Amino acid sequence: MQNLHQINEPVAIHQVLEQAASILESRIRGSEMFTNPEAVKNFLRFKLAAREREVFGVLLLDSQHRYIHFSELFQGTIDAAAVYPREVVKEVLQFNAAAVVLAHNHPSGVAEPSRADIQLTNRLRDALELIDVRVLDHIVVGDTCVSFADRGLI
Repeated sequence: MQNLHQINEPVAIHQVLEQAASILESRIRGSEMFTNPEAVKNFLRFKLAAREREVFGVLLLDSQHRYIHFSELFQGTIDAAAVYPREVVKEVLQFNAAAVVLAHNHPSGVAEPSRADIQLTNRLRDALELIDVRVLDHIVVGDTCVSFADRGLI
């Protein structure tokens, strides 16, 4: 019976975190909360930390950096996800976002950005710059959160 409990536990944790993120999401719509980098990290931790596969998403913000929507755009394997700049641009345009925070998780728990993460961020920043959308940060979620902005990578 204990093995069944262990199998269900990650699902339950994921569901609890998703519910927490949904509650937070409903309270912050249109608020100033997402101008605080720690609030952004906490929100993304709730959304992505418990995932067993790599998930790439984008936090869509208005011109005052207020929350519009969080979109999970790509899901991959345990250590990679294919991300297409065209699809990111389409999502940003659909929600009429003026700024974004890119985010993805590392299911291993090690949030250290890879060279591929840095290259992808630069490609997305260049693509979004063409349509006058600012990339404010890219957050990698693991056991902790690593901010590209904090590290001077954006």
